[in-house]
Amino acid sequence: MDTKILLIAFVFLFSGCSNPTKENTSFIDKLAPSVKRGGFEMEDYWVWGASVIKGEDGKYHMFASRWPKDKPFFNGYIFYSEIVRAVADKPEGPFTFKEVVFDKRGKDFWDGRTTHNPTIHKSEDTYLLFYIGTTYEGEDPLPELLQEPLSTEIKNFKNETYGNLRIGLATSKSVFGPWERSDEPILLPRPRKWDDNITTNPAPCVADDGSILLVYRSNVPKLGTRLGVAKAEKLGEPFKRIRDNYMEFHVEDPYIWWVKDHYEMIAKDQSGTLTDEYHAGVHATSKDGIDWIVSDPAKAYSREIVWDDGTTDNLGSFERPQLLIENGKPVCLYCATGDGPGGFNNALRTWNVATPFKNE
Repeated sequence: MDTKILLIAFVFLFSGCSNPTKENTSFIDKLAPSVKRGGFEMEDYWVWGASVIKGEDGKYHMFASRWPKDKPFFNGYIFYSEIVRAVADKPEGPFTFKEVVFDKRGKDFWDGRTTHNPTIHKSEDTYLLFYIGTTYEGEDPLPELLQEPLSTEIKNFKNETYGNLRIGLATSKSVFGPWERSDEPILLPRPRKWDDNITTNPAPCVADDGSILLVYRSNVPKLGTRLGVAKAEKLGEPFKRIRDNYMEFHVEDPYIWWVKDHYEMIAKDQSGTLTDEYHAGVHATSKDGIDWIVSDPAKAYSREIVWDDGTTDNLGSFERPQLLIENGKPVCLYCATGDGPGGFNNALRTWNVATPFKNE
């Protein structure tokens, strides 16, 4: 063979072109099959939105939302959701229910009737449990009143309750609690701004200097869900917007983390225009946490998943992505999952799925 050809072949083989490095491997290609008998499920409850951290006991603690299955899934969560804790010996589970973390504490508290969408983090020796909550006047609506089609009265009741959604923060020195809940939401809507409707779905990232970047979601009339950015200089300091306007891309359920010299984000593609798959996951990056660029390829995960037994499923839902990060690297992806053809009103079963990362 010609010496020049051999040299070209040698350079190609060892330049990384034939064996992508960790840095240029797409997010979705780093995922191993999902664990079919892992994750977290409760027979008599709708289960949603898992966030996992390693506790001081060396076990893995999942904070998740649940509400009774005798209530409709979508119309029921806004009135009945509560945050619970489950435990496993391994990141992928299976997780076993241990306790209700937040009891209902009364309508006079901003989060007194409903708590939902937890995400657990740590700042030095303090656990930070971000979540959303709401309250409402009157009695809990009866399950039969929440069945579609809703009466005008119940629809207005639900919309008013939804409009009270805010982001909260609870802290504890132990993953077992007790938790000190914030007396007020940590981020309020801004009158006459794009986020004057609600503040919801917090995605915090705690920096080494103790500051906390917070990506959050609100709703824009005629445009739908959009993301904004706030920051607290340290735990206990107020969160202030560092981006006045919303991000253009149509996503929700963000999760953000720091990688070497930049932020990364995964979120749900609301329309499917970014990933070419409705409600698949989007991957994006940012140098400053303010301006974000969708990756190429954009897809972070798919609703068409492969299980560790070799079977496949096209799930109705695969969303609210959260990561377990250890030593600066993602270890496991957790997504809220529903069966059926898709759509929150069509699921007969919901649970949280664990998808490990490949060993590198």
